[in-house]
Amino acid sequence: MKPRYWEDVSEGDEIPAVDFPLTAYRLVMEAGANRDFNSIHHNSEYARETGAPEMYANNIFLQGMWEKTARAYIGLAGTIRNLKGFRMKRFNTVGDTVSTKGQVKNKWQEGNDHFLELEMWSENSEGISVGPGTMVVTLPSHTEENH
Repeated sequence: MKPRYWEDVSEGDEIPAVDFPLTAYRLVMEAGANRDFNSIHHNSEYARETGAPEMYANNIFLQGMWEKTARAYIGLAGTIRNLKGFRMKRFNTVGDTVSTKGQVKNKWQEGNDHFLELEMWSENSEGISVGPGTMVVTLPSHTEENH
């Protein structure tokens, strides 16, 4: 993964979308991985009994999608500092695909740190399902290489 540098980013730049097909296998594995054994996340019949249209992705999985999308953009040398405005608006159900997207909203420096504010959101076949929210990240600077 080639590093991205702060100087090479502009406000308004698009963050490439990352797609996450939601298969039953993926939802079951994710529920086990983060130990969220609530049946609404891996049992369609149970989820429908609670009013959901189908089994659906949980909060930790959806946050992980945002993290993967941001990480693919900032590279391994970048850091994720915070996440705000993460709001689930619609179910992200089995059989659908969640696409996480974003853009660079703001760019600034504080001391030796080089920050970006990324506006992030998730979409499924029904529209925006999570967000929009923001992630504050840092990137390395070309000036750091010269010291």
